[in-house]
Amino acid sequence: MTVQRMDNVAIVVEDLDAAVAFFAALGLELEGRAQVEGPWVDRIVGLDGVRSEIAMMRTPDGHSKVELTKYHAPAALAAGPQNPPPNTLGLHRVMFAVDDIDGTVARLRTHGAELLGEVTQFESIFRLCYLRGPAGVIVALAERTA
Repeated sequence: MTVQRMDNVAIVVEDLDAAVAFFAALGLELEGRAQVEGPWVDRIVGLDGVRSEIAMMRTPDGHSKVELTKYHAPAALAAGPQNPPPNTLGLHRVMFAVDDIDGTVARLRTHGAELLGEVTQFESIFRLCYLRGPAGVIVALAERTA
């Protein structure tokens, strides 16, 4: 028995519309939105009275997805500092391959993204950067140069 694939990464956000716009500007496609609630959801996530809205975003190649979740009930909780640094324990960075890192950074800045450092060259293979995205998640970009 082996893992078949990674299906998606979930990000809990405060403003679902803004998060959808951010990831759309990155180049992901909105696959769909749905309200999620009921006893089956409560049992899965281990919370009572869950009422949430999700938006599923997929990469253009169709292989990867980001699930954006807005909890209406119970209210979402902050876990630690609002904008944790890259060396914080736990999952908080998602990396995307892009064909134009400068253009992508410019588009994402119109949606509130800020570079954590700068766009840098790694050997002769990649240009890389980290940006702060929705809910404080770090979005890394990689442009192949070789």
